[in-house]
Amino acid sequence: MKYPKDFGYMSIIETIADVDNTFLSRRELTCNFTGLGGKLKKMEAVEMITKKFKLDDKVVIPMGLKNHVGKPLITGIFYVYDDEALAKRQINPTIFSRLERTKAKLAEAETTTEDPPTKDAEIKEDAPTKESKNEEKVK
Repeated sequence: MKYPKDFGYMSIIETIADVDNTFLSRRELTCNFTGLGGKLKKMEAVEMITKKFKLDDKVVIPMGLKNHVGKPLITGIFYVYDDEALAKRQINPTIFSRLERTKAKLAEAETTTEDPPTKDAEIKEDAPTKESKNEEKVK
């Protein structure tokens, strides 16, 4: 089988198991991400699952992503809840703290890329250029 040089986000999401757990009031999804071995992050996987299964108004929690050795394949387990309070009661709080940390880092990265560099631009504008130095020497 021939693989493209860069897998990017050209992946196929294959659903292995889709269980509606009525006892815990959640949906448990197990999916394979083909072509993204070692490149997929949890929040990106959540976005992909949300788009594929149209879960915009629900809480999707990535429980685990497992890379398969020698294959560009990732198996992910996701829990889908209708209510975030129910999810926080049932799932370990460490998972939520890690998710909040990654969301904060993503938000911080977006704000730093949106802010224009003010100090660096001012310093570069104030500094004389090579052409202005040459003109001063000629005079």
